[in-house]
Amino acid sequence: MSTPFVVGVAGGSGAGKTALCRALAGALGPHRVSMLCHDAYYRNRSELPAAERAALNYDVPDALDTPLFVEHLRALRALGSVRPPRYCFVTHRRIGDDGLVEARPVVLVEGILLLHEPQARALLDLAFFLDVPDEVRLARRIARDTAERGRTRRSVLSQFEATVRGAHAAYVEPTKALADLVLYNVGRVDRVAEVAAAVVVEQMARRRLAEVA
Repeated sequence: MSTPFVVGVAGGSGAGKTALCRALAGALGPHRVSMLCHDAYYRNRSELPAAERAALNYDVPDALDTPLFVEHLRALRALGSVRPPRYCFVTHRRIGDDGLVEARPVVLVEGILLLHEPQARALLDLAFFLDVPDEVRLARRIARDTAERGRTRRSVLSQFEATVRGAHAAYVEPTKALADLVLYNVGRVDRVAEVAAAVVVEQMARRRLAEVA
């Protein structure tokens, strides 16, 4: 296998990055795709009391262990395999290593701040940005966090206004200009995935032609 084709999917919290990656993997063939999530690389905050961990801003660049993420992404590009950290979003701490991620023809990488980091951005062959209005992202975040992370609607709303909205404007939204393609993701994700998959297939074909030219 040649160097994997690395596709980045960026966008704010609640933009639908994970859903798109899953649909995109299905469209491209799950056996041909591996996935790496930047959000798994949040810094371990085990040394802090639970109340302090909960009060931290998790939507700023320093919240993530990007050097480790870049190291792992480079390993996948070099046809290696990695074990990402397993991160608990309820307690805001690492709880060991996750399952093995192996290099495959396509590596899908997603994260809110993926395009903010120059080292990570340089390892992408193609970058998508999911453009979604604040109110839609907030509704999705409420649904996710109340169902999966044991949070109340009020706590999600409070965090969104206190940190998420401002961090999105400061760090996430500006990276839209760095994407190769901006996708408006407010409807059916399978239709967005069809467009994204067509672009990926086209770009992979162009790379193959360039390699044999």
